[in-house]
Amino acid sequence: MAFWNRRRSIDAMLAPSSGPGLKKTLSWPHLMALGVGAIVGTGILTLIGVGAGLAGPAVLISFALAGLVCACAALAYAELSTIMPASGSAYTYSYAALGEIFAWVVGWSLILEYSLVVSAVAVGWSGYAAPFLAGLGIDLPFALTVGPHVEGGLINLPAVFIIGIVTGLLLMGTRESATLNAVLVVIKIAALVAFVAIALPKFDAANFTPFMPHGFGAPFVQTGVMAAAAIIFFAFYGFDAIATAAEETKKPERDLAIGIVGSMVICTILYIAVAAAAIGAAPVSSFADSPEPLAHIMRGLGQGVAAQWIAAAAVVALPTVLLAFLFGQSRIFLGMARDGLLPNRLAKISNRGVPTVVTVFTAIVVAFLAGIMRLDELASLANAGTLMAFMAVGVSLIVLRVRDPNRERKFKAPLWWLVGGVAIVGCIVFFFSLKGSTQLYFLLWNLFGLAVYLLWSSRNSRLAKGEEAPDETGRG
Repeated sequence: MAFWNRRRSIDAMLAPSSGPGLKKTLSWPHLMALGVGAIVGTGILTLIGVGAGLAGPAVLISFALAGLVCACAALAYAELSTIMPASGSAYTYSYAALGEIFAWVVGWSLILEYSLVVSAVAVGWSGYAAPFLAGLGIDLPFALTVGPHVEGGLINLPAVFIIGIVTGLLLMGTRESATLNAVLVVIKIAALVAFVAIALPKFDAANFTPFMPHGFGAPFVQTGVMAAAAIIFFAFYGFDAIATAAEETKKPERDLAIGIVGSMVICTILYIAVAAAAIGAAPVSSFADSPEPLAHIMRGLGQGVAAQWIAAAAVVALPTVLLAFLFGQSRIFLGMARDGLLPNRLAKISNRGVPTVVTVFTAIVVAFLAGIMRLDELASLANAGTLMAFMAVGVSLIVLRVRDPNRERKFKAPLWWLVGGVAIVGCIVFFFSLKGSTQLYFLLWNLFGLAVYLLWSSRNSRLAKGEEAPDETGRG
């Protein structure tokens, strides 16, 4: 069968496997903590300043718009993950709904997203950790704290170090790493709640005037509410990492929907509360350019101790983002390797139920990127990969509802046509609100990926070799 007609059967996908599988050790509290841990990170801790600089106080609308698109994508993920509780997330859904070549593009985009997020957060963590260690009397040589892009720099050793630590946690076992993640998530939420509690009494409505100084904006316009929403979008995604844990979930038909939707609801409420408290407590111009806007606002209010605690919470808890995305990345690789689109040796499962080879391989790749690249270079492409995945999930939701309406769905997205449509249109608009260079690099990345697919993966996939029956029934 020609590669453009290949599509995986959902029934074959769900059939019992004779090989070693991932252990089912996760329940909905673990999944919700995994989602919140991935979502709450450098986005709200740093991008609120960038977004406010682009949109002014109307950044609240930007948060709401980004949250709306992500909420629709989350509902689509929740439905599809209960139909196909297997590792692979949007890649797996696209394989069943749209076909192999589309699944490859989505998987290739997810590799870009997850790798760059892990590397970017590691570099961001290093920026906090190096001064923190200096305060403890541990002065690392400058050459070992920045990459070669900075004069005198050699390698960002703290960034490589934290990736190694998180990788070790993942190799211990999924349940063990998820439990530690839950503890660190509580620390992060407590820090943000404390910020809101301290900032709200200083609320000044005058800081919201003018409310929309740069207008609403539109695609290809680099200022305004839409431009801010396209960047703030980075602060919301992460819940998709929950879908990659489907195979390790005890009751996927119930727990996946709770984890995905629940983490999005918690984070949306928390984000809008933090943004409103921040703008009410200080003029946008005072923190728009700060690399640590929340701590900066606290110091401006004379709350130096609170500022230190918020910064400390960021250093301690940011690794939860690394854990969630490194976890998700390894599962994406695992799904693609099982399908033959990547080398099969990556799909080996250890006695602890962990994909050891692919986890270590992923860690080496992202550690290399974090050690030598700039933060802005790493983060600039992450949104593009995510937007591609979310758009594909919206399309897959609609396609399977139309093509396979009678399939059992443990969770059904309400108004599925509207949910899928908002996810698709919103992602397209956000994509064209990104920088032109980001769009170009994303295109080049996928052109390279298509070359890899045509030259190797299309010939070595399980469907190409006839190792799994393709979907020719119309059932999905």
